[in-house]
Amino acid sequence: MHSSDINKLRSYIEKIENLESDKAEIQEGISDIYRQAKSDGFDSRIMKRIVKLKKMKTEDRETEDMLLDTYMVALGLATSE
Repeated sequence: MHSSDINKLRSYIEKIENLESDKAEIQEGISDIYRQAKSDGFDSRIMKRIVKLKKMKTEDRETEDMLLDTYMVALGLATSE
């Protein structure tokens, strides 16, 4: 491997390491917010679910809801409407 390639590789690795560090800091910040919300009486598990649902396309969310309802009825966990 040429020295220029080695330098490029080192640069990529350093950039990745820096971003990984930033990612860890961001994740810690998110965890802090969930802890604060929980201490204010909110259910952090439900909040995480809402964040996930908001990221989804409407049609994907509707399909997931329909399948969940279908499965719950099939397992006797809910009644069909």
